[in-house]
Amino acid sequence: MPRVAGVDIPANKQAWVSLQYIYGIGPSLARRILDQAKIAHDVRIKDLSEEELNRVREIVDKQFRVEGELRKEVNLNIKRLIEIGCYRGLRHRAGLPVRGQRTRTNARTKRGPRKTVAGRGQKRGVAKK
Repeated sequence: MPRVAGVDIPANKQAWVSLQYIYGIGPSLARRILDQAKIAHDVRIKDLSEEELNRVREIVDKQFRVEGELRKEVNLNIKRLIEIGCYRGLRHRAGLPVRGQRTRTNARTKRGPRKTVAGRGQKRGVAKK
């Protein structure tokens, strides 16, 4: 498996798919990198020459922030929001959705498993008002 930006990328997949195994590279960015390196998108990584792989490595290393550097930047941005006490920072601190999603229903992944509360729900034998 070839290494790009410190990540082993699969050799038997198409180049644009393999590049997406690197944190910070999605479909459009992978295609843009391959265009800059003058490599066809549908060629498999195992079929690339060492020179072509080196071109891809150089482009990724010099022009894009990926992997550890990007993770560090994202974490610092979140810490900054928490420190200044803005709304988004408070939502991050509380572990709730940050981007305006509803939490009355859904948001189970963020809020955790249901906690049953006594005295909630419909009583048996009592008619609705």
